[in-house]
Amino acid sequence: MIIVTTPYIPGQRITETKGLIFGLVVRSRGVGGNIMASLRSLGGGEIHEYTSLLEDSRRQAIDRLVENATVAGCNAIISMRFDGSEIGATMSEIVAYGTGVVATPDTSAGAPVVE
Repeated sequence: MIIVTTPYIPGQRITETKGLIFGLVVRSRGVGGNIMASLRSLGGGEIHEYTSLLEDSRRQAIDRLVENATVAGCNAIISMRFDGSEIGATMSEIVAYGTGVVATPDTSAGAPVVE
């Protein structure tokens, strides 16, 4: 699955647009992780417990994005973005979204093909 943040894929021609595709994750740290993060926040600096939570959440959101794109018949996603928000005091929502497309190599006019 090709995933790009641009509205085009170099060397590829978009032959079909399938529409909005997204992958959504809602996660929360356990009580122990929240306590450790709270204590760590008193001293300032990076809160490793939340950093790893959000990194894992982004990876999982991309995995779900790819699953949903595959089901929709896409082989690429253009204009991919992340968005996030808090739900309550302890939960974070991460969504990865973009436009699902079918792309094929563009060999016209000697355009480079990226596979």
